[in-house]
Amino acid sequence: MLIQACAVPIVDIPTPTAVPEKFTQSGTSPLQEHWWLAFNDPQLNQLIDQALNNNFSLLSTFNRLQQAEAIAIKQSADLIPSISAAFGGEQSYSNLGDSSRFAFGLNASYEVDLWGRLRAQKHAAELDVRVAEENLNTAAISLSSEVAIAWYRLIGRRSQLHLLKQQIKTNQDNVEITLSRFAGSQASAADLFQQQQTLQATIGDQNDVLATIQVLQNQLAILTGNTPGMFDISSDKRLPELPPLPKTGLGSELIQRRPDLRLAYFRVQAADQRTASAIADRFPKLSLSANIDATAPNLQSLFNNWIATLAGNLILPIVDGGRRVAEVERNRAVAAESLNDYASTIQQAIKEVEDALAQEYQQHELINSLNIQYSFSQKANTQIRLRYMYGAIDFLRVLTTQINQQTLERSRISAQRQLIEYRIHLYRSLAGSWPLPDYQDKTAKNKEQHDG
Repeated sequence: MLIQACAVPIVDIPTPTAVPEKFTQSGTSPLQEHWWLAFNDPQLNQLIDQALNNNFSLLSTFNRLQQAEAIAIKQSADLIPSISAAFGGEQSYSNLGDSSRFAFGLNASYEVDLWGRLRAQKHAAELDVRVAEENLNTAAISLSSEVAIAWYRLIGRRSQLHLLKQQIKTNQDNVEITLSRFAGSQASAADLFQQQQTLQATIGDQNDVLATIQVLQNQLAILTGNTPGMFDISSDKRLPELPPLPKTGLGSELIQRRPDLRLAYFRVQAADQRTASAIADRFPKLSLSANIDATAPNLQSLFNNWIATLAGNLILPIVDGGRRVAEVERNRAVAAESLNDYASTIQQAIKEVEDALAQEYQQHELINSLNIQYSFSQKANTQIRLRYMYGAIDFLRVLTTQINQQTLERSRISAQRQLIEYRIHLYRSLAGSWPLPDYQDKTAKNKEQHDG
């Protein structure tokens, strides 16, 4: 894989690990470029649009891309001759008379890239730009998925809050009923205390949900570039139905589509180019220089007297204590490391797809089980309350059934929210890049605001 000669072509890197032809599951729905549109949720669309335009961490990632582009321009400049000019003048005064002297110099220097060292450095810097571009695309995918997860967690918690308010009302009614039965000697004090404890436990759950709602709103504020405490998003939206399962495609398509895999690929190529540069650095360097100098007592005759010099320097490393050899070995190790990282990233990407598919499948099974359990709990609750009214069973059975039914109601909401989250994981693991906003103007405006 590593460059073994003086030429520095950008070589294609074979896939360093086995890739499955297809995934264990696949749907029929096309995978959209903007994957979140599958949920048909205008508020989610708006939140992700705000995040992609205003998130400061994403803007910082764009700034790192700008840095890589500037470095690439600097590296390209080494392949172009450097030319500089100097002009000076002086005026002398003495008792013998006044005198003037003007001087002009033009200097040019150029390193002949005999072994491709400078070209390899240039290619490496250009590949670093590709790495930074894919890093920005990867960050955008992560950000969009974080927004979607936080948004549906918020909706799920609000749904639970709505349910808890209903359960608190039910438990308050049960306390009143138990209190009335206690007054008529039809229920014990223990029955009343247990029902009151259940009511307070439900109120405690409500307090916990209220705190989580505020935390999620703060998280969405940060993700969308807003300040927590100054951002409020009201919605009575319920958790959506799950969109159809998307086509997962081929394993080879995933490698071409995911920006984090392209990022790892470009890192391997950049390391390969730096190895070539280190090898070329062991060979002689040839540099050329040219100078034109002119002096005269006045500007009119400045170019009447001039001298030109052309020089060449050949520098051959002889003794450096093994520094250049060590640098070659270091770069080879970096290239090997980046290749292993590339293989690991591919395996992790495939794992993420398979994990999301397996989790979604099992979550469907869990939801079916919870629905069946809830149906049985409703029937059991009705029968047990009737038997309790006739004195056939004690109050503990009633309370246990009531708590179980209310817990199942909340679990069904949590399970549906988790199912959506697993689908978001699947979309994120399959997602490719899409055109991003023009961050150039945004960073310029931020700088103007800071300077102002």
